[in-house]
Amino acid sequence: MNDPGTSPIRLLLVDQQPSVRRGLKMRLALEEDLEVVGEAGDATEAISLARALRPDVILMDVELPGVSGIAATERLRAAPHGAVVIFTLRDDAATREQARAAGVAAFVAKHRTEEMLLAAIRGVAAIYGKQGRHDPTSADREDEEHRDDMRDLRDA
Repeated sequence: MNDPGTSPIRLLLVDQQPSVRRGLKMRLALEEDLEVVGEAGDATEAISLARALRPDVILMDVELPGVSGIAATERLRAAPHGAVVIFTLRDDAATREQARAAGVAAFVAKHRTEEMLLAAIRGVAAIYGKQGRHDPTSADREDEEHRDDMRDLRDA
């Protein structure tokens, strides 16, 4: 998957459950083009690590102690330090709308297949590039196509 000379997609995992983070890290380690660079158990730690580690993608749960993953996304959006992919059990319309309004790049429910999660991570990294910033030279049409693809992933 990873071309020689191409750096892997750098991930920050944010979930209050250590066992979930551990399982994700083990599964993601099987992918040559993905690298987990950090883990956080709450939003405050996630924001700090995102600033320090500058991941390409932040895989974040909504349910976090203190500040929610959605509120953390809003704070990270002010100075992008990675595109946020929400990965949560809360798969309802209200949560999706709040996440969208906060500026998440993609939303994947935890009950979806691992292939959907991997596709979302790679799709977000392809569109938003390194450090989770949208490439201003890319066409807006590509961005809209990506949003459509992410909606298809969410709705599948």
